[in-house]
Amino acid sequence: MRKFGKTIKLFLIDGEPNGRMTCELSNWTGKAYKIPRIMIKDSYSRKDLISPGIYLLFGENEDGKGQIYIGEAETIIDRLKQHVAQKEFWTEVILFISKDENLNKAHIKYLESRLYEITKKVNSYDLANNSIPSKSSISESEIAEMEEFIENIKLLTNTLGHRVFETLISSETAKTKKSNTFYINAARGANGFGIPSSKGFIVLKNSEIATSTVDSMQNSLLNIRAKLIENKTIIEKEKKLVFDKDYEFSSPSTAAAIVMGRNANGLKEWKLKDGKTLKEYETTE
Repeated sequence: MRKFGKTIKLFLIDGEPNGRMTCELSNWTGKAYKIPRIMIKDSYSRKDLISPGIYLLFGENEDGKGQIYIGEAETIIDRLKQHVAQKEFWTEVILFISKDENLNKAHIKYLESRLYEITKKVNSYDLANNSIPSKSSISESEIAEMEEFIENIKLLTNTLGHRVFETLISSETAKTKKSNTFYINAARGANGFGIPSSKGFIVLKNSEIATSTVDSMQNSLLNIRAKLIENKTIIEKEKKLVFDKDYEFSSPSTAAAIVMGRNANGLKEWKLKDGKTLKEYETTE
């Protein structure tokens, strides 16, 4: 597999696509592992995991949004054993080590801190870390080396199925979003707009949601709405409730319901400017 001019080598350790796998890049000394939580115990004997590394624990929060914990360890397999016992939310880990054993404690602390910063800025996954990782002091040449390491971490993490370091709207999507933007204009101040995504539907920044909800709105949707307001994804602005950033929902219907303040069928409620519904768009384009 080639991506961005780099050759990616994937190896299925157990011969199964849902099992453990390794991932490497041409001309790079790093190496990635993707391991399901239930198969951590099968990895205890792997000698290259008795080494320093950076790891990403992946799961979902109660709203179905991706959740991540970013950590580092001098003996990475031992730390994962601890997390199997102590952290319940995660279902798989992606970890990174150096094949030439060139990562030291200062390096992995730097990587942990920078990946935390990037994840927080992108904000496509919830961070499960309880504290902000401290950044180690390393030389200018080491910083350059670690920043290159980070770029490869981002590439391989994406390849292995998690867009945690990507902004929701890609450059390709940004070019076409104006012509493919869907709208909802409804009661109680709802004035939302967004675009379909591979995971569901992205409501775009500055969309306005209904200022109140109806009594029949599902509790699960009310909880999502409340949490988006609590974490300031939705803020009050000029007596309106608006999205302060792009936000990806798991379905067009959930997105529509949050905007409209009631239960909704997103395939019918989201419409292009010409009135074509999302369902009609999907079946005719």
